[in-house]
Amino acid sequence: MAKETFTLTVLGARGSVPACGKEFTGFGGSTSCYMVQAGEQTVFLDAGSGLVSAPADFSVPPVILLSHLHLDHILGLGMYPRLSQKGKRTDIYVPAVPGEDPQALLNGVYEPPYWPLTLRNYAGDVNICALKDSMEAGALKIDAIDGYHPGGSKVFRLQFDGRTLVYATDQEPDEDGFAKLAAFAKDADLLLFDGQYAEAEYESRKGFGHSTAQKGMALMERCGAKKLLLIHHDPHSTDETLTAREAALGRADVRWAREGETIVL
Repeated sequence: MAKETFTLTVLGARGSVPACGKEFTGFGGSTSCYMVQAGEQTVFLDAGSGLVSAPADFSVPPVILLSHLHLDHILGLGMYPRLSQKGKRTDIYVPAVPGEDPQALLNGVYEPPYWPLTLRNYAGDVNICALKDSMEAGALKIDAIDGYHPGGSKVFRLQFDGRTLVYATDQEPDEDGFAKLAAFAKDADLLLFDGQYAEAEYESRKGFGHSTAQKGMALMERCGAKKLLLIHHDPHSTDETLTAREAALGRADVRWAREGETIVL
């Protein structure tokens, strides 16, 4: 029997802030947003500005998983068309500690005077709830662990029909954290990992909560992932810069994410 469709579409792979200009068109300028389609179920990993151009018409209500609430990862929520469609349900999962109100956390940005209205005031059926460390969306199994980023950032493992995707954006693990991430990502078919900086840049940016391609490849080797997609591109890294870095590696199993591409698992 043929396996069901399991794909990842890059809607935005830029980190920190969107990047504009012709020198960013190849890899894209929209911030973090990835659309995972597992059979009839759709899950969005983060809701950066890439979410604005995402499809909105689904037979099964989509799920939005937020790794953390830094602005570049929630920038697209307010302009996602589905939230304004009456009767259309969208489930948004927010990383919140026990006792925190997930809706109130999003209201810190999406309410006056910073935004005209709260997300719950949109015409659609917007369901905002606390993220769980283990949950399901249709036949898709989702697990989450705490990552290594100032203020925190969740790492997600998505399993569907015998295949596994791991999403580890905004990460700067120490050695113990590296071992924890490797165990969590064990045998992933596709690993998405924060490669924001070149090695030379990283020396002056330690503590910012981001990593390098070399750290991503080390994690890939340690966990046994089949493919590595480097994400969260620095807003100053042009197409020329990223193309050169990719060519220097000379590996078909390691690439920098390009906005608009779809990867079949």
